[in-house]
Amino acid sequence: MAVTITRFASELPQTDDFKPIVLNHTPLIDVRAPVEFNQGAFSTATNLPLMNDEERQKVGLCYKQHGHEAAVKLGHKLVNEQVREPRIQAWIDFIDAHPGALLYCFRGGMRSKIAQQWLRDHNRSIVRLKGGYKAFRRYLIDRLDSVPDVFTQKGIQPIVLAGRTGSGKTQVLQQVHNTIDLEGLAHHRGSAFGRHATPQPTQINFENTLAMAFIRFLETQAQHLIIEDEGRNIGTVNLSKGLFEFLKSGERIVLETPLDERIAITLDEYVRQAQQEYASIDDWQAFMQSALARIQKRLGGERYQRVATQFNDALQQQRQTGSTEFHRSWIKTLLLEYYDPMYDYQMQKRQHKVTFSGSKEEVIEYLKHKH
Repeated sequence: MAVTITRFASELPQTDDFKPIVLNHTPLIDVRAPVEFNQGAFSTATNLPLMNDEERQKVGLCYKQHGHEAAVKLGHKLVNEQVREPRIQAWIDFIDAHPGALLYCFRGGMRSKIAQQWLRDHNRSIVRLKGGYKAFRRYLIDRLDSVPDVFTQKGIQPIVLAGRTGSGKTQVLQQVHNTIDLEGLAHHRGSAFGRHATPQPTQINFENTLAMAFIRFLETQAQHLIIEDEGRNIGTVNLSKGLFEFLKSGERIVLETPLDERIAITLDEYVRQAQQEYASIDDWQAFMQSALARIQKRLGGERYQRVATQFNDALQQQRQTGSTEFHRSWIKTLLLEYYDPMYDYQMQKRQHKVTFSGSKEEVIEYLKHKH
């Protein structure tokens, strides 16, 4: 049976003006195979592939063995008119729901162009990204790498919000402007127990989203960027050395929160909210015990056994009474005997000048006057 190869219109529109895509949160159709999408994509992209993983693999092998023309022919044979119709319909449905949507493949070449032409054949027009995923990704990484220089040129100062574990730094960030929530973008609470039930983004996706956050921040014309005091690694993702050191060079604001309040905040975030994320309390228990085991060496044998016993007792009491209040005991031990000494050591080691310290209300008031 003869294979009909797609014939292209002379003008199929492209754009490489990436900044408006970021600023407008433009919806994107990613026509790459799922395996490519899962390795790295953009936060506003939806994967509606031209070829599935198996089809892509076959075409790729054909390209290596027999060249471009044979690969194109095989691609059209695999994604014949019957196979392609539901895929085209998925693109049409997306465009109808998001009229300003754009389209891309890996390099902005054959796959996105074919999808664009098939849509045109169905009376739908869409613009594709010139250079595809690769060009947009390059644009974002360049912007991320340029943050220290651009901030310096524009006189934008980073402000680092420090404070002991459980002091409520994230709550402060949520109540002020000119912030980038690094933990939020990393989908991690930033400690040994900070992993969520759902996975973190890949390193590539974290970088893409972080770059977009900086591009949007620069549009605000703000003179200060407020970030939480973080390590360079946030769970499985990390900041580049240059960007991390630049952000950490800013003035330090210290949030002072009483111990009882820190215990309450930690209980709410790491026990009550965290348990809601898991299918069962057993799943949460397994996660917590594995997280505790990871810091066993740093805790030391005696302290580890004490915390593990307090945790097991609290969980048993919760199962019997339904109350999470019993978890305060192990939280208090960890805060006072593990996290606080570590915080004191880091603050002493870095010798950063603290320009302001105060309660949650005082810190919020101070930061609100920073523009």
